[in-house]
Amino acid sequence: MERGPRHIENAIEPQIEALGFALVRVRFFDGRRQVLQIMIERADGSDVNVEDCADVSRALSPILDVFDPVDNAYALEVSSPGIDRPLTRADDFRRFAGFEAKVELAHSRDGRRRFRGMLLGLDDDGCVHLDIDGETVELPLDAVQSAKLVLTDALIAAHQAARPDVQPADEGVH
Repeated sequence: MERGPRHIENAIEPQIEALGFALVRVRFFDGRRQVLQIMIERADGSDVNVEDCADVSRALSPILDVFDPVDNAYALEVSSPGIDRPLTRADDFRRFAGFEAKVELAHSRDGRRRFRGMLLGLDDDGCVHLDIDGETVELPLDAVQSAKLVLTDALIAAHQAARPDVQPADEGVH
Protein backbone atom coordinates (compact mmCIF):
# COMPACT_ATOMS: atom_id res chain seq x y z
CA MET A 1 0.00 0.00 0.00
CA GLU A 2 1.38 3.41 -1.02
CA ARG A 3 2.08 5.75 1.90
CA GLY A 4 3.56 9.17 2.34
CA PRO A 5 2.53 12.82 2.30
CA ARG A 6 1.18 12.84 -1.29
CA HIS A 7 -0.99 9.80 -0.59
CA ILE A 8 -2.35 11.38 2.59
CA GLU A 9 -3.00 14.67 0.74
CA ASN A 10 -5.10 12.86 -1.85
CA ALA A 11 -7.19 11.23 0.88
CA ILE A 12 -7.90 14.36 2.95
CA GLU A 13 -7.85 17.27 0.51
CA PRO A 14 -11.48 16.91 -0.66
CA GLN A 15 -12.74 17.14 2.95
CA ILE A 16 -10.50 20.12 3.71
CA GLU A 17 -11.76 21.94 0.62
CA ALA A 18 -15.38 21.10 1.49
CA LEU A 19 -14.84 22.88 4.82
CA GLY A 20 -13.64 26.04 3.04
CA PHE A 21 -9.90 25.57 3.48
CA ALA A 22 -6.92 24.82 1.27
CA LEU A 23 -4.28 22.24 2.11
CA VAL A 24 -0.85 23.83 2.45
CA ARG A 25 1.28 20.89 3.52
CA VAL A 26 1.27 17.40 5.03
CA ARG A 27 4.32 16.37 7.00
CA PHE A 28 5.12 13.44 9.23
CA PHE A 29 7.55 13.81 12.11
CA ASP A 30 8.96 10.57 13.47
CA GLY A 31 10.61 11.24 16.79
CA ARG A 32 9.94 10.47 20.41
CA ARG A 33 6.32 11.21 19.60
CA GLN A 34 5.08 10.64 16.06
CA VAL A 35 3.15 13.61 14.66
CA LEU A 36 1.14 13.94 11.48
CA GLN A 37 1.08 17.69 10.77
CA ILE A 38 -1.57 19.04 8.42
CA MET A 39 -1.21 22.70 7.56
CA ILE A 40 -4.27 24.57 6.26
CA GLU A 41 -5.27 28.05 5.20
CA ARG A 42 -8.68 29.55 4.55
CA ALA A 43 -9.71 29.51 0.90
CA ASP A 44 -10.87 33.14 1.24
CA GLY A 45 -7.50 34.26 2.63
CA SER A 46 -8.75 35.20 6.09
CA ASP A 47 -6.92 34.03 9.21
CA VAL A 48 -7.21 30.50 10.53
CA ASN A 49 -8.07 30.32 14.22
CA VAL A 50 -7.86 27.59 16.84
CA GLU A 51 -11.52 26.60 16.37
CA ASP A 52 -10.89 26.14 12.63
CA CYS A 53 -8.00 23.80 13.37
CA ALA A 54 -10.14 21.84 15.84
CA ASP A 55 -13.01 21.59 13.32
CA VAL A 56 -10.69 20.30 10.60
CA SER A 57 -9.08 17.86 13.03
CA ARG A 58 -12.48 16.45 14.00
CA ALA A 59 -13.52 16.15 10.35
CA LEU A 60 -10.29 14.41 9.33
CA SER A 61 -9.99 11.98 12.24
CA PRO A 62 -12.56 9.47 10.90
CA ILE A 63 -10.97 9.61 7.43
CA LEU A 64 -7.52 9.02 8.88
CA ASP A 65 -8.83 6.20 11.09
CA VAL A 66 -10.07 4.35 8.02
CA PHE A 67 -7.17 5.40 5.83
CA ASP A 68 -4.64 4.52 8.58
CA PRO A 69 -1.68 6.43 7.09
CA VAL A 70 0.78 5.57 9.87
CA ASP A 71 1.63 2.14 11.27
CA ASN A 72 1.98 3.24 14.90
CA ALA A 73 0.11 5.63 17.18
CA TYR A 74 0.54 9.29 16.24
CA ALA A 75 -0.71 12.72 17.19
CA LEU A 76 -2.68 14.69 14.62
CA GLU A 77 -1.69 18.34 14.51
CA VAL A 78 -3.71 20.76 12.37
CA SER A 79 -2.20 24.23 12.10
CA SER A 80 -2.06 27.38 10.00
CA PRO A 81 1.04 28.26 8.00
CA GLY A 82 1.79 31.49 9.90
CA ILE A 83 3.24 34.65 8.43
CA ASP A 84 6.61 33.12 7.50
CA ARG A 85 4.81 30.28 5.79
CA PRO A 86 6.21 27.46 3.72
CA LEU A 87 5.87 27.79 -0.03
CA THR A 88 4.59 24.41 -1.19
CA ARG A 89 2.50 24.96 -4.30
CA ALA A 90 3.36 26.60 -7.62
CA ASP A 91 0.81 29.33 -6.92
CA ASP A 92 2.57 30.20 -3.65
CA PHE A 93 5.66 31.27 -5.61
CA ARG A 94 3.49 33.61 -7.69
CA ARG A 95 1.30 34.86 -4.85
CA PHE A 96 4.18 35.83 -2.58
CA ALA A 97 6.40 37.44 -5.21
CA GLY A 98 7.95 40.58 -3.77
CA PHE A 99 8.83 39.04 -0.41
CA GLU A 100 12.07 37.54 0.81
CA ALA A 101 12.27 33.76 0.71
CA LYS A 102 14.62 30.90 1.53
CA VAL A 103 14.77 28.05 -0.96
CA GLU A 104 16.56 24.76 -0.50
CA LEU A 105 17.13 22.40 -3.40
CA ALA A 106 17.12 18.62 -3.14
CA HIS A 107 20.54 18.52 -4.88
CA SER A 108 23.21 21.15 -5.17
CA ARG A 109 23.32 23.41 -8.19
CA ASP A 110 26.64 25.03 -9.00
CA GLY A 111 27.88 23.82 -5.61
CA ARG A 112 24.98 25.34 -3.71
CA ARG A 113 21.72 24.02 -2.22
CA ARG A 114 20.45 26.98 -0.18
CA PHE A 115 19.35 30.29 -1.62
CA ARG A 116 17.90 33.40 0.01
CA GLY A 117 16.61 36.41 -1.85
CA MET A 118 13.66 38.43 -3.05
CA LEU A 119 11.09 36.12 -4.61
CA LEU A 120 10.32 37.35 -8.13
CA GLY A 121 7.79 34.66 -8.96
CA LEU A 122 7.44 31.52 -11.03
CA ASP A 123 7.63 31.50 -14.81
CA ASP A 124 5.59 29.41 -17.24
CA ASP A 125 8.47 26.92 -17.56
CA GLY A 126 8.27 26.10 -13.84
CA CYS A 127 11.33 28.03 -12.69
CA VAL A 128 11.36 29.97 -9.44
CA HIS A 129 13.06 33.35 -9.83
CA LEU A 130 14.96 34.92 -6.93
CA ASP A 131 16.80 38.22 -6.86
CA ILE A 132 19.98 37.62 -4.89
CA ASP A 133 22.07 40.76 -4.49
CA GLY A 134 20.82 42.19 -7.80
CA GLU A 135 21.29 38.99 -9.76
CA THR A 136 18.32 36.89 -10.88
CA VAL A 137 18.70 33.21 -10.12
CA GLU A 138 16.40 30.62 -11.72
CA LEU A 139 15.68 27.43 -9.80
CA PRO A 140 13.53 24.63 -11.25
CA LEU A 141 10.45 24.17 -9.06
CA ASP A 142 10.73 20.39 -9.32
CA ALA A 143 14.23 20.64 -7.76
CA VAL A 144 12.98 22.58 -4.72
CA GLN A 145 13.04 20.48 -1.54
CA SER A 146 11.69 23.21 0.72
CA ALA A 147 10.93 26.91 0.59
CA LYS A 148 9.53 29.45 3.01
CA LEU A 149 9.02 33.14 3.42
CA VAL A 150 11.44 35.03 5.63
CA LEU A 151 9.90 37.02 8.47
CA THR A 152 10.70 40.64 7.61
CA ASP A 153 9.18 44.00 8.47
CA ALA A 154 7.77 44.18 4.93
CA LEU A 155 6.04 40.80 5.31
CA ILE A 156 4.60 41.76 8.70
CA ALA A 157 3.35 45.10 7.31
CA ALA A 158 1.71 43.39 4.33
CA HIS A 159 0.06 40.85 6.61
CA GLN A 160 -1.30 43.59 8.87
CA ALA A 161 -2.48 45.67 5.91
CA ALA A 162 -4.43 42.68 4.57
CA ARG A 163 -6.24 42.44 7.90
CA PRO A 164 -7.47 45.95 8.75
CA ASP A 165 -9.80 44.57 11.44
CA VAL A 166 -6.82 43.30 13.45
CA GLN A 167 -4.92 46.08 15.19
CA PRO A 168 -1.43 45.67 16.61
CA ALA A 169 -1.28 45.49 20.40
CA ASP A 170 -0.77 48.77 22.23
CA GLU A 171 2.71 49.18 23.61
CA GLY A 172 1.66 51.15 26.70
CA VAL A 173 1.28 49.99 30.26
CA HIS A 174 -2.24 48.86 31.13
